[in-house]
Amino acid sequence: MVDDLSDDERQEALLQWWRENWRWILAGIVVGIGMLVGWRYWQGYRVQRAEHAAQLYSEAQTALNGNDLGKAEAALQQLETSFDSTAYTQQAQLLLAKAQVEAGEFAKAEPLLRAVADKSKDKELAEIAQLRLARLLVQQGKHDEAVQLLQPLTTGGFSAQAHEIRGDALVAKGDAQGARAEYAAALAVTDAQLDRALVELKLQDVGGNAPAA
Repeated sequence: MVDDLSDDERQEALLQWWRENWRWILAGIVVGIGMLVGWRYWQGYRVQRAEHAAQLYSEAQTALNGNDLGKAEAALQQLETSFDSTAYTQQAQLLLAKAQVEAGEFAKAEPLLRAVADKSKDKELAEIAQLRLARLLVQQGKHDEAVQLLQPLTTGGFSAQAHEIRGDALVAKGDAQGARAEYAAALAVTDAQLDRALVELKLQDVGGNAPAA
């Protein structure tokens, strides 16, 4: 029917359509601009937060390189306060925990490792923290807790390391039979990232036989 209208009638129909719909059109434009501005603001905010977190992580790393645990702890505290769930915070926690273990500050290192193990969304990073935490628990004489902590890891990608540490915990408890089973399980894992020669020696020390090459 539009084709049957004259030019004047088409113009009048267009004007009538505009009079009926201009508010909706302008509202859509305003909403679209608002969404674009909001999206750009959010992107800028995320970039600023990432840069701030990266700066604090760098400060913690520099402090640790200079053996300034106090300054590293201060930087980490800021990270935990403002960026608790970020990878920067978790990496800083692992670094500081390592330095504290080397300094003999086991009580300070333990909660940092637990935080990464419990909160990290990166499965591999969380499991690395669990392995380190288990080693620390063995050093503190918390053998049963270390064995239990690593039970879920005995079938995963870190199974060989988990079995080795569990074996260490059982040796410390005086359970030679249990340790033999754990060391043998560690050596049975193919393509495992562990020192096989060392694990074989551990196995022999508890009365086991190293597998043939």
